[in-house]
Amino acid sequence: MSVQAQYQQKLCAAGEAIRLVKSGDTIVVPTGVGEPPALLTALSEERRSFQDVRVCQILPMRKFAYFDPKTVAHVRHLAYFFSGTSRPGATEGWTDFIPANFSEIPELLKRRLIPADVVFSIASPMDEHGYFSLSLGSDYTMAAISQARAVVLEVNPNVPFANGDCHIHISKVAALTESQDPIFEVGLPKIGPVQEAIGKYVAEMIPDGATLQIGYGGIPDAVVMQLTHKNDLGVHTEMVGDGIMTLVEAGAITNARKNFMPGKMVATFALGSKKLYQFLHRNQSLEMHPVSMTNDPYIAGQNDNLHAINATMQIDFLGQCGSESLGFLPYSGTGGQADFVRSANRSNGGKAFIVLPSTAKNDAISRIVPSLSAGTHVTTSKNDINYVVTEYGVAQLRGKSAHQRTQALIGIAHPNFRQELREAAKKMKLL
Repeated sequence: MSVQAQYQQKLCAAGEAIRLVKSGDTIVVPTGVGEPPALLTALSEERRSFQDVRVCQILPMRKFAYFDPKTVAHVRHLAYFFSGTSRPGATEGWTDFIPANFSEIPELLKRRLIPADVVFSIASPMDEHGYFSLSLGSDYTMAAISQARAVVLEVNPNVPFANGDCHIHISKVAALTESQDPIFEVGLPKIGPVQEAIGKYVAEMIPDGATLQIGYGGIPDAVVMQLTHKNDLGVHTEMVGDGIMTLVEAGAITNARKNFMPGKMVATFALGSKKLYQFLHRNQSLEMHPVSMTNDPYIAGQNDNLHAINATMQIDFLGQCGSESLGFLPYSGTGGQADFVRSANRSNGGKAFIVLPSTAKNDAISRIVPSLSAGTHVTTSKNDINYVVTEYGVAQLRGKSAHQRTQALIGIAHPNFRQELREAAKKMKLL
């Protein structure tokens, strides 16, 4: 049977496609804008006809109707990483989460430590050879496909056909539906004077020819905006966004000096504008790969001069970073922060930056603290931390003693809190 005949045979309405889901199933959905809105809308509308179905995803974008505390016995969200959409369920207790480094989720799926019965994904149109591209989120989705009983695609002409290990053949697809809605767009975060000051410190430490991993947020984007004058930068990251595209357009990113996959940008999911999604389409200089490749510290660390930039919410005197919770309440998730801190530490000439404003709540609270708030989930450990940057400067902690770390961190804290922090450090016998 031709690939076109197979396509027509498997094409159906979204409401029909979701009938491949059985009660008790776990549905795996790609990160962010890789989610298929027509399929998840149909699932939401019919959720009361299912029992004990879980939808697993990193960073859901849309608040589908299944995000409903009244119907969690039917369909409920199980987070790999929270977003603003899924976070209320965590704080109210009706959404659970799975702690894991982003790089390790595919292996957890392959070992069946995390279930994957059905995969729902948005996909590009099929090419002449019968392949679809899961360009917006290859992440853990490719591993889930290898384990799932059924793969259901939502084919959308606005999804780019990207290169890399992100393709699935029509023969592996159980059902597909079609949609034409624009892909969800995410704007650049707000950049203020604090973010700009932090970005300047980091940008000054990034040399020409460095390979970049850039996390999402105002501070990482503030760094990006100050790199347009650099030369021959490379990219090996988890997320490709508009900031990276801007550096390509400015001529700062050429990937010419990369020693690992030279000439190629590497990422595992995309999050940004319509222009970014068009930028991904058959771009010979960019490849989308599973997160088990992009975020593996052994693989990513083969890039010389890997510079990783990630944000945290709180850091203690020893350098432990609480990047994913507010006390015991989940806020986001582990994601790839620890993956890339370790990757940069392995890299010849690499630097791992953890960035944060010195205060929160209009300067009422110091983010540099003697010890993390009770119950805080530690994301980057004291053994992995390297550079910490606030708007007041840079503290290099790797290889430093507890006393030295304490002094360095107090030195980049907000001036209003330094005396209070010194007194706490003396009580802790760290000064």
